[in-house]
Amino acid sequence: MTTETPDPSPTLASFEASIQRLTQIVERLEQGELTLEDSLQLFEEGVKLSRLSQERLDRAQKRVEKLLRVDEQGRAQTEPFATSADDEDPDF
Repeated sequence: MTTETPDPSPTLASFEASIQRLTQIVERLEQGELTLEDSLQLFEEGVKLSRLSQERLDRAQKRVEKLLRVDEQGRAQTEPFATSADDEDPDF
């Protein structure tokens, strides 16, 4: 068994922490010294972190697009950001 424990709550980690953990997972898997079960556990954790990170990037891109939006005359268009807990990412 591996001595490295999976992150207990990858959904709560910051984007940067998620990327750092993904890097650690890749390095461990590339070493090739893990059992099949340990490799699968790390791979599963990595896939979850990767998906969560991509979702965060997608939300960040949408926010940037809102900030850079212009109308037909080239004037900046503004609209308020959503303030509900569902739409915001506290890690930004």
